[in-house]
Amino acid sequence: MKGREGEHWTVDDVLAELRSSGSDTNRAGMARFGIEIDQAFGVPMSVLRPLAKEIGRSPELARELWATGFHEARLLAILLTPAKAMTSEQALTWLEDIGSWDLCDQLTNILARRADSNALVPKLALDEREFVKRAAFALIAWRAVHAKKAPDAEFLEDLELIRKASSDGRNFVWKAVHWALRQIGKRSAQLHGPALALALELQASDDKTTRRVGKEAVKELDSEKVRRRLGLLSR
Repeated sequence: MKGREGEHWTVDDVLAELRSSGSDTNRAGMARFGIEIDQAFGVPMSVLRPLAKEIGRSPELARELWATGFHEARLLAILLTPAKAMTSEQALTWLEDIGSWDLCDQLTNILARRADSNALVPKLALDEREFVKRAAFALIAWRAVHAKKAPDAEFLEDLELIRKASSDGRNFVWKAVHWALRQIGKRSAQLHGPALALALELQASDDKTTRRVGKEAVKELDSEKVRRRLGLLSR
């Protein structure tokens, strides 16, 4: 690995590192998990995260890496971009290029750390492109974890978006929808009740996908483990 203190990394340096770190075995594994591999080297996140740390935060290099179109270069681009530099405009531009759930989730994980990122949720939820719509609910899920100062009222508003999207049967959408619902319900004792009530409502739906979303959420939110953690059961 290059990465000596103060040494400048170029796009060519990074691509060379990625090529040497990839493998066909890892590419096959990525494909099994529904990740596009046409422009992938087969480098796992266990390698990418230390590499990103070695390179250091660099929004400029990140934009150059994103432009290469290589899958792992784009994952690195996300990791190299500080939350304060991940503007809504940049996130929307990058989402236009995304065709894999891992890129979507990594991008929204960074974006969720911005205080103003909740403003993007309704816009993304109305977009019918699979990974853009997934981004809406991945962003809700990540904000439920990272946005410590956000009011509960924000997430109560998100429940209606979850209800409306619960019948979307596309694999990468419905999974993000129940992820968002579960994370809201686990965020606080005050949100647990409304989230569980919605999950129970969805579980009773005549729609197959909606029932599945509700069932997955109820399974976790109604568990003793979650109730106890939120102080809803005596210890």
